[in-house]
Amino acid sequence: MLENYTAKSGRFEPVWTLEVQTLPEDTDRILDAVLEVYPLAYGRYQRNASISAVGVETAQPQPDSTTTTHKRGYVAGATESYPMVELKISVERDVSILERVMDAILQVHHYEQPVIYLREDWASRASYDPGNDNPNRWWNDGRGLPNPID
Repeated sequence: MLENYTAKSGRFEPVWTLEVQTLPEDTDRILDAVLEVYPLAYGRYQRNASISAVGVETAQPQPDSTTTTHKRGYVAGATESYPMVELKISVERDVSILERVMDAILQVHHYEQPVIYLREDWASRASYDPGNDNPNRWWNDGRGLPNPID
């Protein structure tokens, strides 16, 4: 299928995409742990990830859950809502890599049962040319890169 895609602009590679729901302040800790076992490369760049805007996760912990065990005064089945972001990364489709990445995430994640989705995707890989004179590229458009987020 896409293995034969031959546009002059680039190609597609099979990847697994992991979407990890986590606390906003934990994204760097998770990324750092993953980087110890996998570079999160995207073309010639490493530590590639996307982090959503802050949203809300909600759940109703049941009897014998970690919440009912460790949160004083919690009533099983009551609804809890907390801030969360979705941290999205991709890895090549290799089970041994996926196992190492998942072990790293689960070791440092705030929850004992984090919400993690795994999808089979195809990631674009552009025909790399840092001297490209396309007027829409950041080095040619007069705007440059956006201001970094602190």
